[in-house]
Formats: sequence, C-alpha cells, structure tokens
Amino acid sequence: MTSLPYLICSVLSFIPAIVFHEVAHGFAAAKLGDPTAKSRGRLSLNPLKHVDPFGTVLMPLLLLSLGGPVFGYAKPVPYNPAYFKNKRTGEAIVGLAGPAANFVMALFAGIVAWLFYPVVPELAAESELFFYFYVFFLPMFALVNLYLMFFNLIPLPPLDGSSVIALFLNDRQLMRYYQIQRYALPVFMVVVVLVPYVFHVNPIGAYLDLTAGTLARLLFPFPI
Repeated sequence: MTSLPYLICSVLSFIPAIVFHEVAHGFAAAKLGDPTAKSRGRLSLNPLKHVDPFGTVLMPLLLLSLGGPVFGYAKPVPYNPAYFKNKRTGEAIVGLAGPAANFVMALFAGIVAWLFYPVVPELAAESELFFYFYVFFLPMFALVNLYLMFFNLIPLPPLDGSSVIALFLNDRQLMRYYQIQRYALPVFMVVVVLVPYVFHVNPIGAYLDLTAGTLARLLFPFPI
C-alpha cells in the first residue's frame, strides 16, 4: 500500500513538473515570435490551465498504484510554427524547452540537498516536516522531473524529442510530419500502456531507470 507521505510528495512533485514543462514550451515559442500560447492563457502557472484528464490524472495514478515510475503529460501548449523565422530550428527549441525546464528543477533539488546535507541530523531531529521534505520530497521531485524529461526526449512523435526530426526534413516532409503529430499521441500512449501489460516487459520503465534513475542518484549526496 502506498504511504500517505509518498502520495503527497508524488502529487506535489508531479504538478509543478508538468506545469513548468508546458509553460517552458509556450515561453520559448513566445520568445520566437509566436503569441499563440499567451493569447490562449497557457503561459499561466495555474495547474488547472494544463490538466489533461488522462495524462495528468489517470495515468500517473495508474503508474503510482502499480509501483512504477510516476510520469505523464499535460495538455500540450499550442504554438504555430508559421511565426518562426526558421520553422525547423524553432521546432527544436520549443520542443526541447520543456525537458530543459525539468532538468533545471531536478538540478535545483539536488543543489538544495547538498546545501542542507551537513546539518540534516540536527534539522531532522528538530522537525519531522523537514525530515519528510529532505528524505521524501527532494528525491521525489528530482525523479519525477527527470522521468518527465527523459520520457519526453524519446525521439518519437508526439514527444518533445521528435522535434529534432524537423531539422532533417524538407518542406513537403515537414508538412507530413505536422499531420502525423495530430494523431500520434493516442497511438503512442496505447502502446506504452499495452506493451507492458500484454508482453510483461516494460522497455520504457527500464529506459527511465537507466537514464533518470542513474542521473538522480548522481545528483544527491545520499542513496535514493
């Protein structure tokens, strides 16, 4: 059974991870001249602006109940590459901005852990809240952000890593790529959920443990 502190830390980690991830996409697009995200209110840090019923709520709860890595997705921030001076470069910048935001947050959690490390025994003895913050929340926050980062860096549509594909496409292929993106998410998520269930193998979980798990362990001064 999942403990209450674990559940609370998971939720408090996952919400800012997806919110800043999506806002980073919109912010990058806005800096490249695209006002779409801003005009639709998607540069907000209000989590309700970014909630996707399946990707933000049901999928993380399902993974949490199964004891697997907690990750998911929010409603994609809309952007219009027609505003970019260079569509291909703009696609890559906007696509990688989300994972970059997650990396920065994970790195911040690691830095905080190192800063407090010399005085942890004293502070943990004085405050149970600090103990949960340090031992549960900080590692969870880093892991969730790294899971989200590396999951989205998979170079397959509709994930962010596929944005680099645009750099290698001609104009005709780029238009076809945009069409594929519209329908790729449902197909991809069905594969992600069904493959582990049907074949009893979890390649995504193994990949996340190798990448996100390894990096998280390097970021912290104690085993996680």
